[in-house]
Amino acid sequence: MELTQLEYFLTVARLQHMTMASKALRITQPALSHAISKLENELNVPLFERNGRNIKLNRYGQMFSKWIEQAMHNIENGMQEIEEWSNPDTGVISISYLNILGVDLVPTLVKAYQLNHPNVRFELTQGNLGDIDEHLEQGLSDLMITSKESIIDNHQWIVIHTMPLYIVVSSRHRFAGHSALSLAELSGEPFVGLKNNCGLKATILSRFQNTGFVLTSTYDAEDLITVAGFIKADLGVSVLPKTLGLMLDGLVWIPITDEGWYWEIGLKWRKDHYVSPAAKRFIEYVELSSSNHDEPQG
Repeated sequence: MELTQLEYFLTVARLQHMTMASKALRITQPALSHAISKLENELNVPLFERNGRNIKLNRYGQMFSKWIEQAMHNIENGMQEIEEWSNPDTGVISISYLNILGVDLVPTLVKAYQLNHPNVRFELTQGNLGDIDEHLEQGLSDLMITSKESIIDNHQWIVIHTMPLYIVVSSRHRFAGHSALSLAELSGEPFVGLKNNCGLKATILSRFQNTGFVLTSTYDAEDLITVAGFIKADLGVSVLPKTLGLMLDGLVWIPITDEGWYWEIGLKWRKDHYVSPAAKRFIEYVELSSSNHDEPQG
């Protein structure tokens, strides 16, 4: 059973005349008659009472037309909803992002985009790195905002923001009065690290590898806000980006003298997945804006 057969059936049912129906559908009358006969054979019942070129629904046809009209209406609604979701002017952009980025970066980005595209809606999902990676891989998100180290070969990537990283200590710590520090000076200090599901961990580990300095974590926290809380409680020191949500009272943020200590945040999506026109326009917006992102600071 084909969709065109059902469209032909409803047209014949409405006009109750084969010639008029064939003209309305812009097909030959024999082709229309064949399509209707094929549909009746598939259903194993006649759908019309025939009288020459005049034709009208029988009781089976009336029964069938009721459900087909409803089905066609549902199909039209489905097509309309897809068009609305994908339309670059009125569509929905689905983005997953790291928890900490929901405090400042993501809402700022969404607000700025909607100033020029007020009818576009966003479907936002936040979580740890594992959760949002899975969301993207399963096709539940069009795009993902995360750290550069999480990208793999089948991903596309655009930088959104580059955040300098700081050594963070409590206001009671002996380093609190320093204007700057190198990572080597943290040797022997209890360090508050991150578990694997945090997007910043790969960045920090790669930076430590480049310096040749090995630091053993005393504590491993689930997320960045927990790291900040541990530091405030004077349980250790750490390396964090200076972003809203982490700037707790009682913390001191010390610039790092070593080069390359920054956290690169960007937009990624899968090369092999369909990207809607709405999401493509957002990507173009981010790409255009990326030339203004902060320069790395060491």
